[in-house]
Amino acid sequence: MTVASGAGGTGDTGGDSAVMSRAASTPIRRVSGKWITLFALAWLGLWMAQLTPFQLTLPQQINAWLGLPTDATKVAESDWQHSVTAFGEISGISAVCAFVTFPLVGSLSDRTRSRYGRRRPWIMGGTLLMALALVVLGFQHTWAGMAICWALVITGFSAAATALTALISDQVPVFQRGVVSSWVSAPQAIGLLFGVAVIGGLAGTHYLPAYLVLAIAVVVLVWPFVLLVDDPQHATHTKGRLTLRTFISEMWISPREQPDFGWTLLGRVLVNIGNALGTALLLQFIQFGARLDDPATKLTIGSGVYMILVLVGSLATGRFSDRIGRRKPFVFAAGVAQGIAAIVIVISSGFGPLLVAAGLLGLGYGCFLGVDQALATEVLPDAEHNGQDLGIMNIAMQVPQALGPLIGAGIVAATGGFTWVYIVSAIFGIAGGLAVLPVKRVR
Repeated sequence: MTVASGAGGTGDTGGDSAVMSRAASTPIRRVSGKWITLFALAWLGLWMAQLTPFQLTLPQQINAWLGLPTDATKVAESDWQHSVTAFGEISGISAVCAFVTFPLVGSLSDRTRSRYGRRRPWIMGGTLLMALALVVLGFQHTWAGMAICWALVITGFSAAATALTALISDQVPVFQRGVVSSWVSAPQAIGLLFGVAVIGGLAGTHYLPAYLVLAIAVVVLVWPFVLLVDDPQHATHTKGRLTLRTFISEMWISPREQPDFGWTLLGRVLVNIGNALGTALLLQFIQFGARLDDPATKLTIGSGVYMILVLVGSLATGRFSDRIGRRKPFVFAAGVAQGIAAIVIVISSGFGPLLVAAGLLGLGYGCFLGVDQALATEVLPDAEHNGQDLGIMNIAMQVPQALGPLIGAGIVAATGGFTWVYIVSAIFGIAGGLAVLPVKRVR
């Protein structure tokens, strides 16, 4: 693999030239059912390998490192807060890796010239790094070891995800982007539901079998897309060699010159922080906040309700938004639903209300995911920067999810409980839905 060099600049990110470039390179040919199926399977593998450890295995592994008993009633408050803090710190470190990897791989893949195409080398490399790091994570018994391995998992995920989402702008026409984008998000539901159900029975106190299954699954599910889907060169690519200076300059997209991009980015950040606060500490909330018996089983049930409604919401809204040509109303409704879900948790107690909140949160986030990726691809400033610009957009998707545990841990430490975690979650969710309303280019 080589990266193209030359004297070309980074391109104009505003004005008539960007509009003409965007229009000239917008795909018009419908992608096939085979393409969408392989695309969905690739995302299924990535989400299962990323979300299952995040929601279940990694928190349990941290608790085992701390020597905490599985019975929440026997865990002192200082000990479970230490568990929440350790998880937040590890997740926060991975957020830094995602923050760098998304735009960096986006910029590099925009410039890549290889016999395998622009995006496929990064999909392959990211998937293999993710799988290897998961296997090594299974051997770790120290905070530092878990932190390093999880950071590598998220780095691999970010690289593969950046290249995959760039292919939406490269190959999918606008009238299909709602459907295709829903297959970025719907596999989250299937992957986490399947992963928690299967891996939950494998982990115990030895985590290698669980991580090994996830590592094999991500390679097996991503590889068909890499092998069978074409990834042609960009015919008009003129971008120069990537340097630190050009990378930093490309990272900045002026909200004044590109307000639609800025509002969409802000909405993504707010909705995803709200969702992360609502879900990232769910196992700890069930175990230490609500103090319910058998927290792993209740997490599986709650995650099942959440993810089934994520699946329903994303697939339904993605197709419907393509049909009516609107994206913003679904993002607004999603933010409001997430806010209501968090409020339900705050004002009630017990497993029943928790399931109601999980359903509302899942339906709201599904509505968001079903249209948000399509919305993001329609506000990109310059066609030659698709990978890099979507890399920046993906920061707003993944980094808030990774920072959620760290922010939540800080709130728990400051308040001594979980109530304010969900109040803040509600505020961010509703604010995120409102943030996309000023977008003008997309209805």
